[in-house]
Amino acid sequence: MSSSPDVIVIGAGVLGLSSAAELAARGHAVIVLDPGGPNASSAAAGMIAPAMESLIDGLSPDHAALLKRGRDLWPAFASRHGMNLHLDGAEWRGPDPDAAVARLHALGFAARREGEGVFTPDDWRVEAQAALALLSAVAGVTRIKATVERLSHADGLWTVVSADGRLWSASAAVLATGAATALGGLPKDVAALVDAIEPIRGQLTPIICAAPDRVLRGPGGYATPATDGALCGATMQSGDRSTEPDMKIAASQAANGLSLIGGNGEAGQPRVGIRGASPDGLPMAGPSGVRGLHLALAPRRNGLLS
Repeated sequence: MSSSPDVIVIGAGVLGLSSAAELAARGHAVIVLDPGGPNASSAAAGMIAPAMESLIDGLSPDHAALLKRGRDLWPAFASRHGMNLHLDGAEWRGPDPDAAVARLHALGFAARREGEGVFTPDDWRVEAQAALALLSAVAGVTRIKATVERLSHADGLWTVVSADGRLWSASAAVLATGAATALGGLPKDVAALVDAIEPIRGQLTPIICAAPDRVLRGPGGYATPATDGALCGATMQSGDRSTEPDMKIAASQAANGLSLIGGNGEAGQPRVGIRGASPDGLPMAGPSGVRGLHLALAPRRNGLLS
């Protein structure tokens, strides 16, 4: 047997790594098992956006409040793990700005007109790639490259088996496998929950340009500040698991981003990730109903708020 940690986390996206980091901060020895390579989190723009997500998706007040509570956990979380949290807000550049202000106010968000747009200070952001790197390096977390094939539960322990035959056991396991199908050995009810998760393809395109001062959003997408320009996206392609970049989409995203920014730039290599969404659009987070097995799944496009 390779190791006997306190907790095994299966999956190294933002939900898996955040769970591992917080468990380690509370004194637990944690291993994270992941095959490596790109995932939905590595293709994320880093927006922590309860206000704009609530506006754009027409969310209910209860759903908007849930996203806001997720955002409010970020200052302490970022400080604990050395992340740079940007509090520069976001701007909506779309039709009927007065209606947008009224809707945001009704949902409990601060918002005001600025020129032809709408500004809210209630949306924040992080550099997603840097955040993932910091979470991977948290003391007490050991990240192991492994493709998990199945797991089992006996005598109070969860045993996880990789495709190459390695084994790990712990009293608790966290399933953070994104939009992947259910692992072998999962309890029937949990497997049904996992298999109900819908894959949603997301593509974003970086552009080399003068970076915007803050996140800009409009009906055609967004442009969020990046080190060498902006990240522009993102698609929501339900049922699609293709990870090959679509260059027509990339060209459209770059053009839309530059129209929001108001300048010239050059498109870079698109990033693609497969998000997972539950049937009701809410994340599956917390106990699974089976002793010692926890879920960190299906945040849709709100992984940083989950």
